[in-house]
Formats: sequence, C-alpha cells, structure tokens
Amino acid sequence: MPRLVIVSPCYNEEAILAYSARELTQLLERLIASNKILPTSHVLYVNDGSRDRTWEMIEELHQENTFIDGLCLAGNVGSELAVMAGLMTAKEEADVVVSIDADLQDDLGAIEEMIDRYLEGYDIVYGVKKSRQADPFLKRTTAQAFYRLQQSMGIRMVYNHTNFRLMSRRALEALSRYPERNLYLRGIIPMLGYPSTTVDDIIRERVAGESKYNYRKLLFLAVDGITSFTTRPISWIVGMGFFCLLISILMAVYVLVSYIEHLAVPGWASLMLSLWFIGSMLLLSLGVVGQYIGKIYIEVKDRPRYHIAQHLQHHD
Repeated sequence: MPRLVIVSPCYNEEAILAYSARELTQLLERLIASNKILPTSHVLYVNDGSRDRTWEMIEELHQENTFIDGLCLAGNVGSELAVMAGLMTAKEEADVVVSIDADLQDDLGAIEEMIDRYLEGYDIVYGVKKSRQADPFLKRTTAQAFYRLQQSMGIRMVYNHTNFRLMSRRALEALSRYPERNLYLRGIIPMLGYPSTTVDDIIRERVAGESKYNYRKLLFLAVDGITSFTTRPISWIVGMGFFCLLISILMAVYVLVSYIEHLAVPGWASLMLSLWFIGSMLLLSLGVVGQYIGKIYIEVKDRPRYHIAQHLQHHD
C-alpha cells in the first residue's frame, strides 16, 4: 500500500478551510479502511502568504487532527510555486502525492480512482474536467480558448486539466530536476515522460469563500504558459514583419502610380492609418520579445523560488 500525501495550496481560505479539512480527513479514513493507502497518509496544507487567519487555522487543525500537517511559506509566491513547494516537501515522506486546491471544487471521488490507476502502474494521473458548468461563462470560454491556443503552438499539455493530479515519487524526483523560476506545471509535468493516464473530474460549486483566480491572474498564467514553453510568438512577429513589408511595398506602388497619373490627393487618412498600424505592431513585437528577455533575466539570477517559514509535522 502506498503512503499518500494530499497537497493543498491555500491563500486566504479561512472561510472554507474547516470544511476542506473535514472532507479530506473523511476521504483518507475511507481509503485507509479499504486498504488502499497506509494509515500514515495525511494532508499537507501550504499557506501561500495568506493575509487572513488561514495559517492560524492550519495550526489549530494540526493540533486537533493527526491527518493535518502544514507548510507556511515566508511570503506569497503564487499558486504554481506554492504547489511546487508542497510537492517537493511531500516528496520526502510519500510514495504518491495528490495536489488539489483547498476549495475542493475538484472531484474528491476521483482520488480513489487515481490511486487505482497508480496501482496499475501509472506514475502520473491527471484529473480532467468533464464539465466546466460550475465556472462562469467568460472563464469557461476563455479557458477553453487558451487550451486550444497552447495546442496550436505545439505545447504538450492535457486539455482541461489544471493542478488536480497524482504523481508517484519517481515522477516527483524527476520534477525536482526542473529548476526554472517561471514555473508552469501543466506544461512541465507532461514532459517528464512517465506512464500517465486521466480520470474524470466533475467540477462542483464552491462551498464558501471566493476564487483567488481573477481574470488578471489567469491572463498572467496564460502568458507564462506560452512564453515558458515555445518561441512561436517570436516566429509570428517575424511573419508580421514580412506582412507589414508587403503592405509597405503595395503602398509604395500605390503612391508612385498616383503621382504618375496626377491623382495626388491629400492622403491624411491612409497615412495616419498606416502609422497607427505599424506603431501598434512595433509595440506588440517589443512587448513579446520583452517577455522572453524578462524571463531570461529572472532565470539567470537563480534566486530561490520560495522560503519555508514553518513546517508542522505529525509524521516523520
């Protein structure tokens, strides 16, 4: 039987933490009773620099519940790095790790199926959203468009998968050898190459609190996901450059013909339109290239990705 650790990142989750701990504890008790996992299996809550009582509640739950451990990061580092901190900590004490958001909108029932797939020989089991009806229409539509955009750019990823997944210890060991600071786990983990499969993940309504993923954070995550795994946007810029060159040649022909035919009419409108078009293309191109240069700048400094302030453990 494997020793399971459930890693759950938390940021300002005091409204839902008690419910989350109760549901995850009951799940572990059922899996232990059915001899699917070892009794030393537990939950590891990762506090990502919360500004409310999240960490204080984790400390209280740790005192009351032997299934609850806690990891407190020194500051807010974002969801991806918080998950990574939890995975790397759990790697030292688990045979298999499942990551799931603290709001438990993902399907808890799928975790038992993940364990079954692991016992069949799979090192990575992805929770794939079977339905996104619980998500707002705009979030659902933009997320699906983003997955298609990633696929069109040749990025290896699992469609409709977020951070709900199971990983074996050897998969985690392989993941630990990816040191980049611009972390996008949904793109890195499929690169590991170990046997993988999927299970259905039926998304539920959030019981309490509010989602911390606003559209601004989702946009930044999308940009990170693209610029961390493909240089195709730069290729597109080159293509746009050739397209603009073609337009410029056509405009030059138009101006020359107009001059020869004495059709010289003040071309203020076409001139301004051209200036705005070329200007916007230049700014967009500089912005895309700047994203890549910025990532290089962050990576070459080689700073620590996170610092752990406190680690609460029941199990060695």
